[in-house]
Order: sequence, then structure tokens, then C-alpha cells
Amino acid sequence: MINNRSLLIVGGLAAVAWLASNSLYVVDETERAVKLRFGEVIEENIQPGLHVKIPIAQTIRKFDTRLLTLDTDTSRYLTLEQKAVIVDSYVKWQVINPTRYYEATAGDELMAIRLIQPRVDESLRNEFGRLNLQEIIAERRDDLMTGPTSELDALMRDELGVAIRDIRIKRIDLPQDVSAAVFERMRSEREREAREWRAQGQEEAERIRANADRRRQVLLAQANERSETLRGEGDAEAAAIFSQAYSQDEEFFAFWRSLNAYRESFAGDNNLLVLEPDSDFFRYLRSAAPSNGE
Repeated sequence: MINNRSLLIVGGLAAVAWLASNSLYVVDETERAVKLRFGEVIEENIQPGLHVKIPIAQTIRKFDTRLLTLDTDTSRYLTLEQKAVIVDSYVKWQVINPTRYYEATAGDELMAIRLIQPRVDESLRNEFGRLNLQEIIAERRDDLMTGPTSELDALMRDELGVAIRDIRIKRIDLPQDVSAAVFERMRSEREREAREWRAQGQEEAERIRANADRRRQVLLAQANERSETLRGEGDAEAAAIFSQAYSQDEEFFAFWRSLNAYRESFAGDNNLLVLEPDSDFFRYLRSAAPSNGE
């Protein structure tokens, strides 16, 4: 009896555990899910959290909604002038519509990649086919992929329920037979641009130099005008001072002027003056001569 009761308890617990494990499920933060009943979607885009389902009759499919990378195969494309380029690229894509994604790919990521890759190849082929080689080389790669990314994103959202976030080109190579000609044309183009920049630089330098010279002439003229004005004012002020000094003490003024004349006349080492001994120029020297007997 005891053994039968224990078996019933164990069986009941096992049944509860099985029921819980098959009726409860968790959707992670990085996932979205759909609920199926015999293969038919009955609940779409289930958000992260703990959820309940009917065991056996209902199943859950979860999909990674993080940003995924598709490293495409290196492909050969023709430009507008029918020249070949070797392009290595990759695609960033993301599941945004779990129901559409499940219906189109059965939730198989490899299936999704097999569906996305030909569309990427076709989009790049069309984009490179409308540009010539010079435009492909000259344009920024990010800008070059703006159009294909936008077009393919709209198409894949509708067909597969995925978003094409970005298409990036890792490398563009030229076949060996056209590389030399292209590089030579690029070198010629860069040299032409360099000559143009140098010419513009020289022209700008000449313009700046001419402006500087003209400004210099104006400043010199203004400075000369100012100096002449100041000199005239200084001369007038000096004349006024001299006149005032002369009027106050005529004899002292004459003495002071003579001393200045002596200092300026005998300042050099080889100065020579030929004057009469009784010249008025020596008047104060004679007056300073010692008297007889001293």
C-alpha cells in the first residue's frame, strides 16, 4: 500500500514537472518568438519574458534578433565601360519580423543567408554597372553603398522579414591587365590637381603679397606724415623754449649755446677747426683762461 502511494506521488510530481517544462518557456532579451499550432503561426512577435503554451499542441520558435553579419563571396562586376572590378563586401542584417522570417525561411538562418546573398550580389552588380571606373574609385565607398542598401532593405523587409542595416565594401581590386592603366590615369589626374592647387596657391600668395605691400605703403605714408607733424610741433616748441630762455637771460643763453657748440665740434677724434684766435667762437674759452701769475 505504502509503495503504491509513493509511486503515485512520484508519478504525480513527474507529471507536474513534465507539464511545467512543456507549458512554460522563456524568450531571451536578444530573441523574439512565434507560437505555432501544428505548423501554423497563432501568435506573432512574442516579446522577451516568461510565457505559457499548450504542451504538444503548440510549439515555439525563437529567433535571434541581434545584428548579424553576412560575409559575402568575392565577386567580379563590370563597370559602365565594361571593365571588371573584384569586390569583397559584407552585409549587416537583422530579423525584424519573426512571422515573415519563419514563413520565408522556416526559421533557418542558413536558408536566409542563401536567399539574401544573391540579392546582394544582384544589387551590387547593378550599382557597379551604372558607374564608370573613375567614379567607383573616386566616390566614397560608404556613399557608394547608400543606394543598394536602401533598395535591398526595402525588398528584404517585404520578402524575408529582415532588415538590411548596412552593406560595406571591404576591398575593390582591379584585374592585373587594367591596374597599370588605371594607376597611370590616377597619377595623371592627381598631378593635374596638384598643378591646379599650386597655381591657385601662387595666385593667392601674389594677392596677399600685393595687399601687404599696399598696406605697408599706406602705413609708411601715415607714419611719415605723423612724424613730420610731430617734428614740426617739436621744432615749434623748441623755438618757443629757446625764445623764452633767451628773453629771460641773454648772456646765459649765449653761454649755453656756446657750450653745446663746443661739445658738438669736439665730439669726434679727427675734428679740425681753422679759426682766427680772436674768433668769437672762443669767446668763453678765452674768458676762462687763467689770469697772469696764476
